Amino acid sequence: MLRRVCVFCGSNAGVQNAYAQAAQAVGRLLCRGGIELVYGGGKVGLMGMLADACLAEGGRVIGVIPRSLFDKEVAHGGLTELRVVSSMHERKSLMSDLSDAFVALPGGYGTWEELFEMLTWSQLKIQRKTCALLNVEGYYDPLLDMANRAVREGFLSEANRDLLLTDSDPERLLDRLRGLA
Repeated sequence: MLRRVCVFCGSNAGVQNAYAQAAQAVGRLLCRGGIELVYGGGKVGLMGMLADACLAEGGRVIGVIPRSLFDKEVAHGGLTELRVVSSMHERKSLMSDLSDAFVALPGGYGTWEELFEMLTWSQLKIQRKTCALLNVEGYYDPLLDMANRAVREGFLSEANRDLLLTDSDPERLLDRLRGLA
């Protein structure tokens, strides 16, 4: 059963309106589906938009933020629950413990790193949780091309490539996650 989904996304909004719209749609859809949101705890960028949209619908939102970012005052003050941890490593571990699946929206290094760690943990069978990309406006096309090349070049098996679920539609992606949970 899909009770909680962890969403990784940018602490910036990006240049396309579609990114903000996707973050807000995911927040609303999680709430409407009775699924709690787990995310990085920030109030800025796509992170803030995602949390605000979920909260506005009456959803439960759990933020997990390292002390260093909390001290820089980027933490969201209106969450259902905010957990302050000592490091990024502790953040990812707790987010994994709290979540049944992971979704990455557009973002930068931090978003990618968090997704790839969860994906690697699934590949190594440290966890058995679905990892997914919401490929807004083709944002992740180059990454998907790289994953496919890794298969062709013998660095990634087809089975491990298939650990990464991808869709461009937030509602369809969440329905697919529900079907795998």
